Amino acid sequence: MTAPSTGAAAPAEREPAPGAAYRRRGWWRDETFLDDLYRQARERPHKLAIAGRRIAESRTDTLDFAELAALTDRFALALIELGVRRGDFVAVQLPNRWEMVPLMFACMRVGAVICPISPICPEEELRHRFGLTGARVCVTLPEWSGTPLAEIATRLKGELPTLEHVLVVDGPVPEGALSFHERFVATAREERPEAAGTLADRSALAADEPFVVLFTSGTTGESKGVLHSQNTVHSAVRGYVEAFGLGDDWVAAVSTPLVHYSGFAQGVLAGVMLGGTVAFQDVRKNEALLDLVERYRATLLYGPPATLADVVASQRTEKRDTGTLRHVVIGSAPVLAELADEVHAALGARTYSLWGMSENGPVTMTRPTDPADWAAHSNGRAIDAMETRVDSEGAAGGVGRLRVRGASLALGYYRREEVFAAEFGADGWFDTGDLARDDGRGGIRIIGRARDAIVRDGVVAPMTELEAVIGSHPKAVEAALVGLPGAADAAPGGTPGGASDGTSAGASAAGATAGATAGQGTVICAVVVPDAGSEDGGPSLDEVRAHLLAAGQDPRFLPDRVELLPALPKTLTGKVRKVELRQRYGPVPAARH
Repeated sequence: MTAPSTGAAAPAEREPAPGAAYRRRGWWRDETFLDDLYRQARERPHKLAIAGRRIAESRTDTLDFAELAALTDRFALALIELGVRRGDFVAVQLPNRWEMVPLMFACMRVGAVICPISPICPEEELRHRFGLTGARVCVTLPEWSGTPLAEIATRLKGELPTLEHVLVVDGPVPEGALSFHERFVATAREERPEAAGTLADRSALAADEPFVVLFTSGTTGESKGVLHSQNTVHSAVRGYVEAFGLGDDWVAAVSTPLVHYSGFAQGVLAGVMLGGTVAFQDVRKNEALLDLVERYRATLLYGPPATLADVVASQRTEKRDTGTLRHVVIGSAPVLAELADEVHAALGARTYSLWGMSENGPVTMTRPTDPADWAAHSNGRAIDAMETRVDSEGAAGGVGRLRVRGASLALGYYRREEVFAAEFGADGWFDTGDLARDDGRGGIRIIGRARDAIVRDGVVAPMTELEAVIGSHPKAVEAALVGLPGAADAAPGGTPGGASDGTSAGASAAGATAGATAGQGTVICAVVVPDAGSEDGGPSLDEVRAHLLAAGQDPRFLPDRVELLPALPKTLTGKVRKVELRQRYGPVPAARH
């Protein structure tokens, strides 16, 4: 189905006409996710809603829908007692812990906007997020991976006039902070006689109001706060569950953080909307994910390729019962045919590919009706509520900038409205910043980020696929490709240095933004993280090239140079900071005299 035109660029100008059309089609609604929760608590009160595994403590915290609804009211009353007003922001800096879930719904209940933040967020970025949103409350941990989170948040409370309360979950509470357990958990406020009246006096968030701000990776500067309503998220979540035919028997094992869109929406909110179950772990331990699959009879497993590769290896070492698993969904990177085959052989489930971003959630995905191996060739077609367009402008291979429009687009960037508006063309299409091509079946295949594009012989290199293949080398864990200025050796079967100038059709398709490279002087550099078990320290240039050729990759895009690095520099959302790699391995600027 084709979504209606979104009209002019600015978010305010895209309303109200599109919203009315979205409601007619069922993509937007008047009900909310909070309504879904209370409905599930009435209809299936004792069904398991969430299971949060605590790896270090060797225990799992569980909540059924009745318990989740009761804790939502309890947490809402605690927020009201702290002075949280309608429209305030509540920052939650937690790993995948059960406390995150009732906090999500409690914020909806009191009319607050939740701001999920990763526990690995650096102090300077945390200051930026608190300052931008004017967060009144922060819920955090005493420490995470050696970083004193509670101390940092409490210190920032002294700097920022809007931040009034820091609540600490478990462990010691520094001076100036409060115990989350004492304020939120220990007292059954919802059972007090006055509780019903207190909640009745505070209206919950409506479906079209802002309810969450999700921060982008910040690869090119300060991160942006993507503001969503429950309806912009509902349209994406609905499309996601309908694409796979999911119902109330759905049990998801989610490996991604609950502070990111995939865990927050495709995990928790989808589960509550369906009346299904969501299981997760508080730390990354991929080899243990199948314990969740077996214990809770999971039907869907979601994660990036590296996670699924670890899961497959774990199954070979210690076989678990995965007979209930029907869908293995991979986002954030291409699905390689080899991995899809391994998943099916080890787990008995089919692999699906998905593309999306914080600004619009899951937009495209392969489907059960596609050919069995289609995930290795495509990122799928758009959900009904969204529309995609590739502006190839006649470029070789049909590669061009990917644009989208529809009901799942965010309300905007919080307090950065002009930046969000600038991403829209005059016809109302949003520029994703990605390069893609048509997959031949009405869907798309992501090539890479436009600003990182490399062009040779007028053709844009399939960056994401090349990186995935290199990362699958037995001596590698992951890899990133960058284009560097310099004299490239002749790649087998290709033209030395690539295209003769930077004005080819391929370069036009790439948008030739900062970081995109084309022309005689381009060196393709593969930065590889070697496998710890590799005796000789990682793959050589010849081994990387041979591996790519064996995978059927175009010879013109074989790397000219390989560098080994213990870990790739990444943003909080896991994106590689390629600008850092270009600075690290590019030429040293000439000294000024």
